[in-house]
Amino acid sequence: RPHSRPRHPGVRTMLPLLLLLLPAAHGIAQLGYRPALSKDPPLGGLRTASTFVVEQPRCVFKDYGNAVIWLVVALEQAASAFNNSAGPGTPETAFQGFPDPVRAYMTLNATLGSYPCPKPDGEITVLRVGSETSCAQDETRPTCNGPLPGPGPYRVKFLALEGSVPVAETAWSVPIMLKEAKSLNSISTTDGGHSADMIAITTILSILFAILLAGLVATLFFWGSDSCGGSGTFSKPESVTVRRYNTHHVYDQPAARL
Repeated sequence: RPHSRPRHPGVRTMLPLLLLLLPAAHGIAQLGYRPALSKDPPLGGLRTASTFVVEQPRCVFKDYGNAVIWLVVALEQAASAFNNSAGPGTPETAFQGFPDPVRAYMTLNATLGSYPCPKPDGEITVLRVGSETSCAQDETRPTCNGPLPGPGPYRVKFLALEGSVPVAETAWSVPIMLKEAKSLNSISTTDGGHSADMIAITTILSILFAILLAGLVATLFFWGSDSCGGSGTFSKPESVTVRRYNTHHVYDQPAARL
């Protein structure tokens, strides 16, 4: 057509870039899944002073086969402000800076193959958050799954990245509190501060000690009785045989005549 203009060559080169930015422009997919604590606590407990156990996101990211799935751990008050574009392994999301100045970190990355759907029989389907101690201070491992620094509360979510682009995420979990260890100064040593459990344990130990002592006394008594009985038993002495000898030179000779 006479009035048509030739297409600018830059349009062709911009098209792939626009396609790459399309997911970011439309926002990442919000999945109808909320991480939760495990329903079957594994060995070691569901929550400790520095760890907790959550269920794996099985059958959640099945439409994102090329994505890497990350676990985001945040302080409760900082969860809503987390930036999904913050890349894992950066100073902004490094575990070693948590909880200050880093308010949320990314860890436990896995591909979809690590979360098969459906779950094979007998396979472990939980993640223990905070289980790595060797890398807690190692700044060369910013995605360390290190021990949590306090009782919380914390919130977690799963975030799927294709390359560096976030494509899907779950909802945040409900607040998770860890067990808080009591300090030695908070434990009362006075008589009035003893708990009912401590009194019960003391009573049981006292009863067991009394039973043990009684058994020991009875054993010593029976041993003493056996020793006395053995010394008072007399066996019949062997009979002494006295052999009688005849003096032959007296009886064999005729009587002496007077």
